[in-house]
Amino acid sequence: MRYVEVGGARVSVIGLGTWQFGSREWGYGSDYAESEAVDITHRALDLGINLIDTAEIYAFGRSERIVGRAIAERRHAAFVATKVFPVLPLAPIVEQRGRASAARLGIEQIDLYQVHWPNPVIPIAAPMHGMAKLVEQGTVRHVGVSNFGLGQWRQAERQLGGVVLSNQVQYSLVTRKPERELIPFAQDEGRLVIAYSPLAQGFLSARYDGTNTPGGVRAGNSMFLPENIEKAQPLLAALREVAAAHDATPAQVALAWVIRRPNVIAIPGASSVAQLEKNAAAADLELTDDDDARLTEASDRFSPTKGLAAMPQLLRARFGR
Repeated sequence: MRYVEVGGARVSVIGLGTWQFGSREWGYGSDYAESEAVDITHRALDLGINLIDTAEIYAFGRSERIVGRAIAERRHAAFVATKVFPVLPLAPIVEQRGRASAARLGIEQIDLYQVHWPNPVIPIAAPMHGMAKLVEQGTVRHVGVSNFGLGQWRQAERQLGGVVLSNQVQYSLVTRKPERELIPFAQDEGRLVIAYSPLAQGFLSARYDGTNTPGGVRAGNSMFLPENIEKAQPLLAALREVAAAHDATPAQVALAWVIRRPNVIAIPGASSVAQLEKNAAAADLELTDDDDARLTEASDRFSPTKGLAAMPQLLRARFGR
């Protein structure tokens, strides 16, 4: 496993995202939540993955409890990240919820505490003042944000009066916006970009076609519309061909492309221990410059239908009309 070291933190380039732990919308069931999720976390730690990312909103605290149970005997091996959901994120409320997350996780100190989304009404100063108190009290080691633009990230640092170590954003071969400002800032200033949905919820695994699409929360993802799967065929073909050249899978290649960017780490989820092991192996997959250029060029040419333009097709797929 490879690691990135910034701001006093040493974090694995592949982490473990845990939105699916205990969350009904993923449709994995109770056996997964009670048993396999713990096995997945244990195996991640075995393989040197130390970043375990959760949030208070994931299954309304259940994901944090599952993570806490999984790391209970191996706290030293885990870099635990969680997030506060920004509903009324006033400083005292952020403090209270930070302590509540630590309690659910069964830990004394949260390694990385992140503001899950910017609040459009309450100024960034409010949650950052709460974060500063949590750091002062020792409940939080590092502060991060999620889904923040560059201006908001800078403002968060000014209000915190210190380093906001990371920004967790959607980033993959089909979602490239962070390359414009966030990744250059992280590289220049010694910060981290944490890429969530680095496989576009499995789209970049190249497993799906117009007649075979995932259910659950992913049923509402416009990327899986038949039109978009068809448009993506050149990109998916490039993934398959680069994967064949490296005796890897398309998903591993897509992850390797993400973490090839300096100061970028990825947090894919895993539905099984086997999938977790494949994700971890991507850390050791060395793409060539030609591989990178080919994938980037194919990504540049992919223009999916999304947003309001995708709504009629999503409604027909969901409701048959």
